[in-house]
Amino acid sequence: MMTPDGRYLVVRGRLWRASNPALADEVRQRHVNALMDARRAVKTALAQGDRAMEAQARARVDAAKVALGERGPVWWDDGAPDLTRKLARNTCYSEWFAALAQEAEQGGARLRQ
Repeated sequence: MMTPDGRYLVVRGRLWRASNPALADEVRQRHVNALMDARRAVKTALAQGDRAMEAQARARVDAAKVALGERGPVWWDDGAPDLTRKLARNTCYSEWFAALAQEAEQGGARLRQ
């Protein structure tokens, strides 16, 4: 799920910065393709036990994530800090996240906190 402001995805209660929505679709897709190629290269390097290849592939993963806005400088300009990897319940999103958890419980599902 995405936070109301679109800045983060919430996975198992933790915030992960979303891609910059201002990127043009073709630019975003090019970076996503590069990210997927780099992730496959990491997998191959791990399977081969090639540490140099792994380091190079991980650097490509990082470069693609920075290009997408998921790492590096934040893509918003209101001065809000980067809350990546923080638990949603411990951030400014805590009330929103608690309400989601309550809705999920009432609906029979359980949202992991």
